[in-house]
Amino acid sequence: MKLQQDQIWKQGDVYLRIVRLERLKVEYKAQKNIHLRDGKHHHVTKKEFCRLIKGATLLPMTVSEEPA
Repeated sequence: MKLQQDQIWKQGDVYLRIVRLERLKVEYKAQKNIHLRDGKHHHVTKKEFCRLIKGATLLPMTVSEEPA
């Protein structure tokens, strides 16, 4: 699985949305509800993020969210 910006992962009852993806770090937003804008930003290494999403489910992108 290749990480991409704007992917949304579901880990338990928390949604993790990749906000910014760089070579060695990931900025993501943890939210309880993906339809609301509230949530907390986190900055971790790519390795830490991969460990975090182990066992999580990648939500499919809708047509309006797909990158051009």
